[in-house]
Amino acid sequence: MIPAILLFIIATVYRVVLGFAGSGNSWAFNFAPLAALALCGPSLFPRRLAFTAFALPLVALLASDIVLNIHYGAAILSFAMVTRYVALALIALLGRHLQGSRRPLEWLSCSAIGTLGFYLLTNSASWLTDPAYAKTVAGWVQALTIGSPGYPPTWMFLRNSFASDLLFTMLIAVCLLPRAAWEKPLVSFKSAARN
Repeated sequence: MIPAILLFIIATVYRVVLGFAGSGNSWAFNFAPLAALALCGPSLFPRRLAFTAFALPLVALLASDIVLNIHYGAAILSFAMVTRYVALALIALLGRHLQGSRRPLEWLSCSAIGTLGFYLLTNSASWLTDPAYAKTVAGWVQALTIGSPGYPPTWMFLRNSFASDLLFTMLIAVCLLPRAAWEKPLVSFKSAARN
């Protein structure tokens, strides 16, 4: 359990350090392990600590948000933040589905679903609350693609989220899943030849 908690502390510090690096690093936008940790959390902790597995990613996000918001002079609590917590909590609930799973493809599929859900939910909330977006379908598409003028395009956040979530999920899965799960072929040529 202590290694799992250390992993969350490292993820929090990592997110803060990248946040301090600023917007000059386009590769770093949203390249963080928190969603992967939320997804894999139920498998990192024993079942009796299910609440810890659910709460720890939210605490890590809150701690890093507070530090970053103070650094950038942003409001400590906003509707956009609440939406991120709801989206991360939904990813953690999706992670409960992975408990006991020994199929790497299932882990990566859940990671991709979680990333896309997080992106759609948080950018739709931005569209609803940010006056820079017209409250039309075109404004919603803008929120999902190019974002607000003066900021990096939101598609970059999606790209980097997919890359980081899949990478960190795979790294955690490699550590958690038995070696035999990775050695099974996706398709058996013998069974395919019979069909």
